[in-house]
Amino acid sequence: MNIIEQMIQKKAYELGYEKCGIIPIGLMDGYAKKFEERIEKVPKSKMFYQNQQRLVNTLATYPWAKSVVVLAVQYGKYKIPEVVKGHIGKSYLFDIRVDKNTKEYQNNRALEKYMQELGLKVETNQKFGVVGMRWAALQAGIGIVRRNNFLYTESGSWVHLEAWVTDREMELKETNDVLQCPKNCNRCMASCPTKSLSDPYTMSPTTCISFLTTFGGRNLPQEPLSRTFGNCIYGCDICQDVCPMDKGKWKEEEEFPGLAELSSVLTPENILNMEEGFYRKKVQPKFFYLSSEELWKWKVDVLCYMRNNYKETYRPLIINACNNENYKVREMAYSICKELCLQ
Repeated sequence: MNIIEQMIQKKAYELGYEKCGIIPIGLMDGYAKKFEERIEKVPKSKMFYQNQQRLVNTLATYPWAKSVVVLAVQYGKYKIPEVVKGHIGKSYLFDIRVDKNTKEYQNNRALEKYMQELGLKVETNQKFGVVGMRWAALQAGIGIVRRNNFLYTESGSWVHLEAWVTDREMELKETNDVLQCPKNCNRCMASCPTKSLSDPYTMSPTTCISFLTTFGGRNLPQEPLSRTFGNCIYGCDICQDVCPMDKGKWKEEEEFPGLAELSSVLTPENILNMEEGFYRKKVQPKFFYLSSEELWKWKVDVLCYMRNNYKETYRPLIINACNNENYKVREMAYSICKELCLQ
């Protein structure tokens, strides 16, 4: 074994990464087959996966790549403010990919610099990855993929995956003690409100609440599934929360930078009344799946939540939204007023 692999792994542990494995680029070849199998199982997902086609053949983008460094970093240690608990997906609340104030983001930059100082050419994509992340993590021994499609380490599914391609032939696999799913357990599938999880290891991404409440779901007034969203406003954790292999894994030991202050403005009422300038400056940079011009989508999601969890205090807010400058917000508000006879 070359010493450079050990040096990278040791540095990753020092920075606080839970796992660090290194695999030859050739071990990514099997990802293409899995990618096609996923589309074959759910043909209507083809358009969704087209945007990820670049991950199938990494060498087309990085012809010099010879190995992949893949890591897991735990985020299931942060305190979840009560006002957003169950409303906003935890992976979005604790998204370390773009928040420069987090130690995880800083550690990502520090590890890249370290690898460059070792003489390696490296490349990553912090937001969307340079390889099929879960496949790479499996090949590197980071953990296992469960029936809900999430990768699990000993910390459960509450981990972010990161990866770099490098120009050096290397290999150093991780070890894990992650147990397989309990026999005959189907809690994740049974709990999925939209039935996006239809079979083990199978899902329809375009019917997932996380998709429909973030960059998807552009026509919620006419979307029947929107009535199943329950408490979800932006993202969904239900299939992870019910998983027995995630039980007790979230610790709530640390404060996430700036979240306590920001969470106070992420209540349904405050989102519906939020001004564009505040959204662009404070909210959008953190929740980057929606652009700086898409505050309207948050407001539509909130109106959907208010319809599904209606109480009288929401009446004036919904009625007032009928006068919103964005026609999508008005359309959602009108449809709720008509359905609930609010006017």
